[in-house]
Amino acid sequence: MSQALEESLVQAARSAIHRNAWHEAFDLYRQAAETESLDPEDLEELANAAWWTGRLEENLAFRQQAYTGYLQTNQPGKAARTAASIARDYMGNLAEAMANGWIGRAERLLENQPDSPEHGQLLFLKCFQSFHSGDFETTLKHARKLLELGSRFGDRDLQAFGVLFEGRVYVALGEVERGLGLLDEATVAAVSGELGPQVTGFVYCMAITSTSSLRDYRRAGEWTDAAKRWCERQSISGFPGHCRVLRAEIMQLKGMWTDAERDIRVALSELKDFNLYLASEGFYELGEIRRRMGDLRGAEEAFHQADELGWEPQPGMALLRLSEGNVAAALGGVKRALADDVRGPLHRFPLLAAQAEIAIVAGDLALAQISVGEVDDIARIYGTSALKASACYVRGALQVAEGEAAEALETLRQALRLWKNADVPYEVARTRVMLAQAYTATRETDSAELELQSAASTFQRLGATLDLRKANELMGEQTQAVRAAARVTKTFMFTDIVKSTNLVEAMGDEAWGDLLEWHDRTMRSTFLAHGGEEIKQVGDGFFVAFDRPDDAMDCAVAIQRTLTDHRRAHGFSPKVRIGLHCGDATRRGADYEGGQVHLAARIGAIAEGDEILLSRTSCTESKRRHEVSDPRLVSLKGIAEPVEVVSLIWH
Repeated sequence: MSQALEESLVQAARSAIHRNAWHEAFDLYRQAAETESLDPEDLEELANAAWWTGRLEENLAFRQQAYTGYLQTNQPGKAARTAASIARDYMGNLAEAMANGWIGRAERLLENQPDSPEHGQLLFLKCFQSFHSGDFETTLKHARKLLELGSRFGDRDLQAFGVLFEGRVYVALGEVERGLGLLDEATVAAVSGELGPQVTGFVYCMAITSTSSLRDYRRAGEWTDAAKRWCERQSISGFPGHCRVLRAEIMQLKGMWTDAERDIRVALSELKDFNLYLASEGFYELGEIRRRMGDLRGAEEAFHQADELGWEPQPGMALLRLSEGNVAAALGGVKRALADDVRGPLHRFPLLAAQAEIAIVAGDLALAQISVGEVDDIARIYGTSALKASACYVRGALQVAEGEAAEALETLRQALRLWKNADVPYEVARTRVMLAQAYTATRETDSAELELQSAASTFQRLGATLDLRKANELMGEQTQAVRAAARVTKTFMFTDIVKSTNLVEAMGDEAWGDLLEWHDRTMRSTFLAHGGEEIKQVGDGFFVAFDRPDDAMDCAVAIQRTLTDHRRAHGFSPKVRIGLHCGDATRRGADYEGGQVHLAARIGAIAEGDEILLSRTSCTESKRRHEVSDPRLVSLKGIAEPVEVVSLIWH
């Protein structure tokens, strides 16, 4: 009976492995190991289960036991394959000496053996090493051998690795279309389920990394979403951490900084005991978010953690020093990083762009010219819109510094168009600030004012405190005084998700985060379509201003109908309450102040889910395109007199 039970545990574990049920497989194998010795194949599968569930130390221990078992049973090929896997995991945990030692063991075991798939496992590691050292010629040679071995032995995993690395090399060398075509080919194989789970994960990660280096945000976003869905289906740890880091990078560029930081912190908790190299990238991205938000101390701490784990903290650290006013340290840091860099033009690009910005502030226009020239060359070779936008931005900044403001206007307008098309609000706002400086130099003060106002509004919405302060300073004390005293009439809208706390508890943090991202994106696109000016995000809702009450009502109706349509089509969308009120307020910078703003907020607070509630006085200001309910008197917190309100009938 005992022996039958032991066999059933092993068989059940193998079945779980076949279904990619990693947690179940790990538990079953561990139970079986308490009563019997596992053979090398089962030890290797137990190691795989440990790897997928984020247990790196146990994974290494089981692989080493499997390696010993293969040696004892005279299976050098399988022992070499296991040695290569051990080397890969040590590489991920930044233990270079240990990784090289296991690579040496694999090489000795295969030295006198005929070509086999195990040779391909070793070639994969050599591709990885040579690519990251900048030796693209060697990488290409290894990649083509990988593809040949995979074709000869019918091994789709090896074929995918060969195609993947060949694509990465062509992208790095500037043959972008050819390289992206190969990366697409490898990724399609991953999506379609043709590859093993570990290979699928590597393909996703490397393809996304290559497109991110190109600033091809559309393709990187599509692949990141596909990788995230795959990770969720696998119920795994480790790779989800890296998927989250890559996804957070895209979210950061789109201006969703709070959500991006949340994802990175989850990723770091998943990666800290799994892969220190990937964790170091996460710390760098966290530092970039904190830097943009003006939290320089938090940014520096994150950059230091990235540096300790092996990730070059530049150009983020140099730009942080620039924000602190330490121009010499900023310039020294980015110069050192460029001198040490061996990973090719795409990796040098952000360093060169940062060096150009810092050199301009330092007054070293000769160095800035050299940097801008290199940036232009790289953008021309690789040709993506975001690279061209970055190149236009730094060239425009240099033209402003050199007194060529008229030329700068044309250059910076092109940068602005490209950044807008890429939908990266922070870069759009930064470019507006530089445009304003060019307009000021050409005495076009009204245009400069408009650009600064728009930039300040975006910086406030994003939470970019230092950039907001700079934009406000550039507006000048006189302009700020005029704006502070300006009284305007607007229709104010406040939105809020009803019972959001209960939703978070029911859905879980990650699902709630995805829903909130969809909600925010939907709301913002609707505001934009109806002429609304987003003032700021308030909790799970928004504060928005409209020039006319009819526009505000149309927008509110469009929001409720969009949510209802989504609910019918997909089964769920959050219930949102909306409050509207038209009145006078004081404009201060990018915000509005006054009793009428508070009144609008209080009206929104008493609305029900799916309701649009507005003051009766707002109706008298409109052309009444929508029906409303009979008025009713309500008492509002903080408002002395009762207020007449009506519900807008939108169904």
